[in-house]
Amino acid sequence: MPRISYQLYSSRNWDTSETFKMLADAGYKEVEGVGPHYEDLAKTQALLAAHGMTMPTGHFAPDLIESNSERVIEIARALGISTVIAPYLAAENRPTTLAGWKEFAARLAKMSEPIVAAGLEFAWHNHEFELEPVEGQMPLDIIAEASENIQLELDIAWVHVSGEDPVAWLSKYAGRIVATHVKDVAPKGENADEDGWADVGYGSLDWAAIKPAMDAAGVNRYVVEHDNPSDHKRMATRSLASVKAF
Repeated sequence: MPRISYQLYSSRNWDTSETFKMLADAGYKEVEGVGPHYEDLAKTQALLAAHGMTMPTGHFAPDLIESNSERVIEIARALGISTVIAPYLAAENRPTTLAGWKEFAARLAKMSEPIVAAGLEFAWHNHEFELEPVEGQMPLDIIAEASENIQLELDIAWVHVSGEDPVAWLSKYAGRIVATHVKDVAPKGENADEDGWADVGYGSLDWAAIKPAMDAAGVNRYVVEHDNPSDHKRMATRSLASVKAF
């Protein structure tokens, strides 16, 4: 069974100390970091140690990686992060042409170099916009083709939301997927108070087909996520049970 982690972004609306205790009580051993947890490294180190948890992966803004790779590497080493993941590109910064995407992919390739030179892995985490064709090509393909340094953290739910088949994308990039975000999408019209997301196993994704595809692709880490849970304890607990039952 692959390792199971928890994306701390899911619990951004709750107290950090409470979140770590809740996750430990639920049975999580790993978490995936985001920006707020890098602001007080001593506090995050203490929370990890107190609850017997590790943080093997972390999300870092592309601008920070590009402008201050030394700080990113410092944070990663302090918290035990071995994979630095660039997670998002704001709408106003997204290219609208093939040339623009190629330029952005080249920037990602360049910013990966000091990360990889430091002995860490570098990856891109997708949303749906990288799976919207531009001049006949998928931006996610352009990113992946830019450098062998660029691994992928494939967000299964965003692939589904884009209208693409998660199984096909898992197969396409087998061997280059350092982790998957496992989250679920509620049936159309449901869970409006949670922006249409669902706890893993309580939505519309076909995990019976996706799980074998993740295995075949060599995925060794599942990161539980929900973009806007109304109850993070419920979500974390039910999602972990579902993932363990895959």
